[in-house]
Amino acid sequence: MTNASLKTPSLRFTLGGDRPVCRMGYGAMYLTGPGYWGPPADPDAAVRLLRRAVDLGVNFIDTADAYGPDTNEQIIRRALHPYPAGLVITTKGGLLRSGPEDWTVQGRPYIVPCGRPAYLRQQVEMSLRNLGLERIELYQLHRIDPAVPLADQLGELARLKEQGKIHHIGLSGQPEVTVEQLAKAREITEIAAVENLYNVADRSGEKALRYAEQHGMAFIPWFPMGHGDLAKPGSVLSGLAKERGATPAQLALAWLLHRSPSILAIPGTSSIKHLEENCRAADMKLDESELAAIEDAAAAAKTWRPSASESGSAHTEEMP
Repeated sequence: MTNASLKTPSLRFTLGGDRPVCRMGYGAMYLTGPGYWGPPADPDAAVRLLRRAVDLGVNFIDTADAYGPDTNEQIIRRALHPYPAGLVITTKGGLLRSGPEDWTVQGRPYIVPCGRPAYLRQQVEMSLRNLGLERIELYQLHRIDPAVPLADQLGELARLKEQGKIHHIGLSGQPEVTVEQLAKAREITEIAAVENLYNVADRSGEKALRYAEQHGMAFIPWFPMGHGDLAKPGSVLSGLAKERGATPAQLALAWLLHRSPSILAIPGTSSIKHLEENCRAADMKLDESELAAIEDAAAAAKTWRPSASESGSAHTEEMP
C-alpha cells in the first residue's frame, strides 16, 4: 500500500446548500431509558456526553420526538442550550409510541406512523418547545404514513417551513425511503436529507444513497453499525480492526465516510469512551484494498432490520 492509494474523505457537508456540518455526527437515541422509553438512567452523564461531543467538533445531532418520547429532545436542551453557533439539531416526527416494547422484537407492530397534518403540526410545535428553538434546522418525517396522502404530510411541513418554524425538510425510512418515494416527495417540496437503514453489512439502500448524492441531499444512515452487531467484540470486523490497531466500530464508520461524500454518520452511544473512539474514525484513511476487505468481512455478518410486516398504521386495526 502506498500513500498515493490512500483515500481521505472530506469531513464537511453543506446541508441544504447553506448549513455546513461535520460528517461525523451523533445519534442521541441511546440517551433514553430501556426500550428508548423515558429519561436516561443517569441524566447528568448524558449531559456530560453531549457536551463532550460538541467539544470534539460534532455539530450535527440527530434526535426525534419519539425518543423518550420527548425526553431525548429535553436532555439535549438541558445539555447544550443556549446552543453554540453552527450546531445543527435534526429531529423527527410522525411515529406513535405506546410503551418501551414498541421497538423490540416483542412489540407488534414495530412501527406505527401517524402522518395526519394536524398531528405533524402539533409535534413540530412540541419539538420547538422541547429543544428551546424558534426554528428547527432539519425536520424529518419519521416515516411515511401509507394511510395519508404524501402531499398532505409533506404539504403541512412545507407550510411550517414557510412560517419559519422549519428550515429544511427530510424523510426518514423504517427501514428505508425508496428512490420512487424520494422522487415523488421532491415534486411536493424540497428535500434536504434522507435517513435510511444502511451499513457495510446491509447495503440494500444503495440506490437511495446514490439518488441523494446525485441531487445534493444528505444521506443519514441509521444502524450504522448494524444494530451493534458490527461493533461488538468478536464481530466479523474484529480481525481487520486488530490488524489496523482500531476498533470494529471505527472500521464500520470509516467505511461509511469513505463510501460517499453525502453520508452524515450518526453513531450513537451512552459512553464517552466510545464517543471519543467513534470520532477518531473520521481521521482514518483507507485504501481500495482495505475498503474491499471490510466489505468482504462484513458480508458474513447477520444484522437485523425491521420487515414490512412489522409496520402498522395509526389508522388500522394493527395498533398494539
